[in-house]
Amino acid sequence: MDSTSIFLILVGVLFLLAISDLVVGVSNDAINFLNSAIGAKAASFRVIMIVAAVGIFIGATSSAGMMEIARKGIFHPEYFYFREIMIIFLAVMITDVILLDFFNTIGLPTSTTVSIVFELLGAAFAIALVYYLRGNMIEVNGVMQVGSVQDYINNEKALQIILGILLSIIIAFTLGAIIQWLSRLVFTFRYEKVLRYAGGVWGGLAITSIVYFLMIKGAKGASFMSEEVVNYITGNTTKLLLISFVSFSIFFQILTFFIKKYVLNIIVLVGTFALAMAFAGNDLVNFIGVPL
Repeated sequence: MDSTSIFLILVGVLFLLAISDLVVGVSNDAINFLNSAIGAKAASFRVIMIVAAVGIFIGATSSAGMMEIARKGIFHPEYFYFREIMIIFLAVMITDVILLDFFNTIGLPTSTTVSIVFELLGAAFAIALVYYLRGNMIEVNGVMQVGSVQDYINNEKALQIILGILLSIIIAFTLGAIIQWLSRLVFTFRYEKVLRYAGGVWGGLAITSIVYFLMIKGAKGASFMSEEVVNYITGNTTKLLLISFVSFSIFFQILTFFIKKYVLNIIVLVGTFALAMAFAGNDLVNFIGVPL
């Protein structure tokens, strides 16, 4: 069997592993964006799943930036032979499926982003170490020299990603605690009374915050957004957010006079949509970025 046939088989294996990784990964992360809506019974299970599915679909079209992480964000592919690149990606996909499946089996949560980043880093480091021990020559700043391990690794980008992961944990914990404290302060033991007078403002603030995420985070990378639309959104962000806040506040305030409960339900459903979109735009590409 020639090398071309072997590589074609490896591509097919990567494709199958991507499907398996996608199934395992979604089962690992789906609870992250479904638990609030299902736990709070914000709507029927069918409605919640439809909202999440739409969010995943839209998020998947705005994931171009994360694709680059798998392709060249962790290591410098130009310093590797094609066969070693295939070995790295194959090792990453096999490890990811085994790791996620193992964690799911024993009921432990794990981050797909952390998994894929460190799998890429570990696999690239192993091949780079082999290259270094062999004395492989590479061109660095126009000079041919024996490549050190760190020459093969995209140190700056890898460090940036790792720091981003650590900072996201701290920011998520801090903001989560603050928002939860404010929510409890405003609504605890008297939510029906407070909701009647402050529900509009609360709903407008919550939905506007989500709209900000969708416009700023989602629009820039969305493949279906034209450059003119993106420029308009970027240049008129404050105006659009102000219109959003006033419009949603009025809408929710009117709604509270008729059906008070639905204000919070809508907020949870919109939040579910935003979380599903974030999942698709960030985590979903972890499973398909390597094969692509």
